[in-house]
This record gives sequence, C-alpha cells and structure tokens, in this order.
Amino acid sequence: MKQLQANDTTTDYWEGFNGGDWQDLIDVRDFIQQNLVQYDGDESFLAGPTEATTTLNNKVMALKKQEREAGGVLDADNDVPATLTSHGPGYIEKDLEKIVGLQTDKPLKRAFMPYGGIRMAEDALEAYGFKTDPKMHQIFTEWRKTHNQGVFDVYTPDMRKARHYKIITGLPDAYGRGRIIPDLPRIALYGIDRLIEDKITDHDNVGDGEMTNDVIQLREQIADQVKALKGMKKMAASYGFDISKPAKTAQEAVQWVYFGYLAAVKTQNGAAMSVGRIDSFLDIFIQRDLDRGLLDEKHAQELIDQFVMKLRMVRFIRTTDYNDLFSGDPIWATLSMAGVGMDGRHHVNKTSFRVLKTLENMGAAPEPNITLLWDKRLPDGFKRYATKVSIDSSTIQYENDALMRNEWGTDYYGIACCVSAQPIADGVQFFGARANMAKTVLYAINGGVDEMGRAQVGPAAEPITTEYIDYDDFMEKFDRQLDWVADVYVNALNAIHYMHDKYDYEAEQLCLKNSRLDYTFATGISGLSHATDSLSAIKYGHVKVIRDEDGIAVDFKADHDYPRYGNNDDRADNIAKMLVKKLFDKMNKHHLYHGAKLSTSVLTITSNVVYGKNTGTTPNGRQAGEPFSPGANPAYGAEQNGALASLLSTAKIPYKYARDGISNTFGVTPRTLGNDISSQEDTLVNMVDGYMENKGMHLNINVFNRDTLKDAQAHPEKYPTLTVRVSGYCVYFADLTKEQQDDVISRTYFEAM
Repeated sequence: MKQLQANDTTTDYWEGFNGGDWQDLIDVRDFIQQNLVQYDGDESFLAGPTEATTTLNNKVMALKKQEREAGGVLDADNDVPATLTSHGPGYIEKDLEKIVGLQTDKPLKRAFMPYGGIRMAEDALEAYGFKTDPKMHQIFTEWRKTHNQGVFDVYTPDMRKARHYKIITGLPDAYGRGRIIPDLPRIALYGIDRLIEDKITDHDNVGDGEMTNDVIQLREQIADQVKALKGMKKMAASYGFDISKPAKTAQEAVQWVYFGYLAAVKTQNGAAMSVGRIDSFLDIFIQRDLDRGLLDEKHAQELIDQFVMKLRMVRFIRTTDYNDLFSGDPIWATLSMAGVGMDGRHHVNKTSFRVLKTLENMGAAPEPNITLLWDKRLPDGFKRYATKVSIDSSTIQYENDALMRNEWGTDYYGIACCVSAQPIADGVQFFGARANMAKTVLYAINGGVDEMGRAQVGPAAEPITTEYIDYDDFMEKFDRQLDWVADVYVNALNAIHYMHDKYDYEAEQLCLKNSRLDYTFATGISGLSHATDSLSAIKYGHVKVIRDEDGIAVDFKADHDYPRYGNNDDRADNIAKMLVKKLFDKMNKHHLYHGAKLSTSVLTITSNVVYGKNTGTTPNGRQAGEPFSPGANPAYGAEQNGALASLLSTAKIPYKYARDGISNTFGVTPRTLGNDISSQEDTLVNMVDGYMENKGMHLNINVFNRDTLKDAQAHPEKYPTLTVRVSGYCVYFADLTKEQQDDVISRTYFEAM
C-alpha cells in the first residue's frame, strides 16, 4: 500500500497514512480498511485519569447532583430557538478541557427546540417550573408551522384513536425522530471544505431537467446540508478551531468528530442521537501520534475520557409523557465498537479498550450507550475485559456482529439507537414507535373495543361470546384486528416522516452522509411474550372468559397448563415467531414513505411499564395494569427451565423479520456466574459466544443481587451512579420512577444457568 508523505500532491494532513480510494472519494470505510491497527492484547497498557479529567468529572458529577435535586432539570432556555450558533461557547472549566463544546452556553442547560412542536416544548418547560415565552408561542403557531402541527393536520380519526388508546405508543410526532447516524469521521478525515465541494457536486447532478417531487425535495435537502456544513465551521470557530481542513493530530481528530456530534444535538432532540462507530477511526490517529512521540498513553486516554464526558452531558428537555415512556433521561448516544470486517480481520483496537476504561476512570454512567459488536473471533483479552466491565458496572450491551454484518452487507454499520443496525455511509432509519400486540389480542376477543377505555377503537366486529375461546375462531378475529393495526400504524408513520422532512429536517446529521440514501422503515412490537403466552393458553390451555356487566372480557382462567415462551419449547416459541412474521407481512403490504424497506423490532425501552398500565388482563394470567416484560424477554415468572432455555427461546425469533432489533435484557446474580472474577468472566464469555452462535441478536447484561436494587431504592444517596440496563439502554437506577424501579426489581435474576 502507498505510504503518504508530506510532499505528496495530496496534503500533509494525511502524512503517515496508507493511501487508497479514500483519498479520491469520500470513503471512511476504505480509510479504516487501509489503516486499521488491530490489538490482540489485554488491558494492561491502559492508563488512569489525568488530574484534569478527575477535576472536570468531579465538577460534572456535582452538577448532576444539583440537577437531580432540582427535579431533573437544572436550567433551560425558553426564548432562544436552538441552532448551530444560537449560543456562544460553553465550558466546564476551559483551561482543563482537551475536548471542548456544549449544547448551550452552560453545562447541563437545556435548549429550546420548538420546531418539532411548540406545545411539546412548552409542556416540557412548564413541567419543570420554567415559564414559556408568549412571543415564541405566537411565532410557532401563527408564523412558523411545526412538525407536530403538520402531522396532526393530516392524521385520520383512526390514527388519533390508536394513539390516544395506546395500541400504538411512542410515535415521534412531537419530537425529533432520531436514529440517524452521521458519518462523523468525515470531518476529521476530509475537513468541512472538501465535504461542501462534494455536496455541491451532488447538487449539480440531481435531476435531468424534470423537476419531479423527488428531485425538488433532494435538491432542497442537499442545499440545506451545505448550509449546515457552513454552520458547523462557524460553530467551531466560536471555540477557536478551524475545521475547514482535516485534523492534523489525534486531539484534533477527536475534537472534529465531537463537533460533528455537537452539531447534531444542538439542532435535534431525537429519541436516539447515536455516535456511530468511531473507535477504529480515532485509534488510527492516536497511534500515529504515539508513533511520532506527540502523545503518550495517559494523554491518549485523557482524550477519550473527555470525549465520553461530553457525551454524558447531552440533555434535552422532555414532556412528562415522554419521560414515562423513556425513563431516566436517555439520549442513546450509542457508541458501537469491535466487530469483524468483511475481510475477516477483527476491529478491536486499543481505543476500544480506552472507551471501556472510561467506566473505571470516571465511574459508571448510562451514556454513551456502549455497544459491543460481538463475534466469537474477537480477541480473548478484549472479550474478558468487556465481561469484567459488565460484571463491575452492568453498562454494556452485546449485539451479534455476524448476524447484522451478513444481513446488511457491510462491516461499516453502527447501532442507530438501542439495538438497531444502520449502514453509516448511506443508511437512514425512519424511527417509528411500537404496536401493542397484547392489546391486539384483547381487541380480537372484545370486537375491537378497548378494554380500558371502553371505546370502539379497532374495527367493529363480533366479539367472542362463548364461555371458552375457540382457537380457530380467535385467530380469524385476531387476523382482522391485526390488519387494522398494520394499516393505521404504517400510515401514521408515513405522515410523520413526510412532515418531519418538511418541517424539521436533520440537515446537520445528513450532511455527513451520502446524498443518495437507502431508507429503512422502523416499526416495533411490545407485549410479544404476553401475546405469545395468551395464544398458547388459548390453543393448549382451554381458556375460560370472565366478563363484566357490559360483556367486556376482564379476566381469564386456563383449565390446563400450557407451554410458555422462554423455556425452549417450540410449541410456544413458534407462536412468537409466527406473530412477528404475521405483523411484518401485513405492514409490508403497504406503501412506505420514500420507498423505504420495512423492518420491525421487539423492543420496549422502559415503555413496558406504560404499555402494561394501559392494557387489561391478558389470557396468560398477567393482570390489568401490570408491566409487560421488556423487549423480547419472556413474561415474568414464565421461565422455568433456567437461563440457557430462556436465551434459546429468544434466539429463535428470526432477525430477517426484526432487523430493527430483538432486545433481550438478561439478569443474573454474581454467584450464578462463578465464585471468583476469573470464573465469572469465563462463564459470561462462553454464554455470550453461545447465544450469538445460536443467532441471538442482542443481550443486555445486568449482574446484580436483587437485594442491592432494593437497598438502592430505599437509600438512593448511597448509589448515585448505580446503573442498570433496561430494554436496549442503560440508566441510573435512581433516575427511574418508583414504578419502573419496581419493574426492574421484579425481573428475573437467574440463580441457575
């Protein structure tokens, strides 16, 4: 491979790098392929925090304590709509910061983001005791239309009902949709000026003279992207940096990447604002500076520590309804690492270790949402260190790299929120909430009448009136209700994404991706385990219906035992597979905005509590109002055959029909894993290897004794940084509501494998 030198016709910014197609094309993946620095050792090289990092982290932790004591929000704007340059530079302590930049002008101060919806912004402010600005209300109701207003202008009555009665919940119709991974390394590798030139060329080449809707839309979007790139330069200049050119050093590379991320979170309050996959890229710059003698390990770690510190400080002000769904103030700054390339080389590097080390240097934290792309071929030293960090902090999630790499056809992908993969250069995901499968079961039984609100929500149909439920009769009625759910769900999302592109377009993120994109249409399922066990009870358990005076089914009694999902029993597990495929096929009949490809997920975040609160008693014995199990997890108490059987059941759900993610939150006691740290690491490595080899897609790992959680609930002051993994993300336990803490405590913590 060609070694670039300072006297080449390219630029001295690239001195010391191996050349390739990346020099002529915008192609970060090729740069990584040509310059990857693999590491096969263990964590012994790592360094502790510098004095500056410790001082800064102590200041941040003190601010977070004040924030929690203030009820969750320390400070917020109410009259300055957030843009790239709406706020001047902000610092924690300028002289100590190696990586600079804040969302606003003060640490943890939340920005005013009305473009998604003025009522959402006002409700969020008022929920935390902040006044709203009447002038802003006038501007964003009379003069400037918002995304939310556009959506509700076109919603049909069925869409409004489905939303109100929570058979579909979490629709991104009042906030940024998120789940777009910008190719952040482009700024460091090429500089903003080169990226602008590339976008102008793309703009010139859109359309052949016919100004169709698609051509007009794309030309306008690329023009907005060019403006965003210019705005990034101005934002960086306010901190004293010129990002028009590539980064010359590792410190600049980290800073340039962070400026790209900062641009995203200054302008969008999406449900997931992912960082992407940057460890291999940054490691190449760090290693070059180490080789040059410009950097030592202690200061290499300092760069990563302070970058991660800034990710931990990202904040958005949210409504109480949003916080009920997504508890603990998450932003899903998902950072994907490791994995194996298409050429068979693993992508573990020293910076992969450095990111994990931040959890020791600065304490455990929910953000960034550290995600390891797991393959059995990863080096043993890395696998053991990762599991050690999992045991110590419960802050890591694992995803099946081989499954995703093969399905998406690239090794340059990241995790777009909690668990869903996205090609970084040219992929975009249209995020889209969840459909309540357990409630759909009840709609089939009650003829489309909502069991909680007693309104006709689903299509009016003859309810089941017999004393016992006939499985074939039920399935015919269930099929009709599921047709309706698929129809109203997909078309609500079509409306949402059309309006989001029109009124709240993410130019600051999409300017760092290719101009022509492949779109994925993300949907989701909640209540899968309860729907599965309910169908199993009807099929195998001879279920009797108990009705109230209005004829609404309010309870059920199974005369016989029946197989339950979570025990590696194909009778139940095949029902789960059938339900996922059935909804996927029904949704896939419909037109999808922008010609997107359908995907779905079995993922609930913390909304398993809210979903359960709004769902009546189900035939599997779950009582009205009780939480659902999270994600793809079996129903609480259904698992009777140990941890491995539970994992094997979840692994059977085909990724082909759930490419948006199949989330499994796994709890285990330390003693279950082994009597000492070495045996615990062995057990966890073997367990993750085995799960992935059986096509399991995702695994959250919590290593706790239930008594620890109970004590943390009673004495939160003793556990300020205790973190738990919920369905696809990590959260401070103290930041969960009492209901959600109770839910986490009640989950299964396996005491036998």
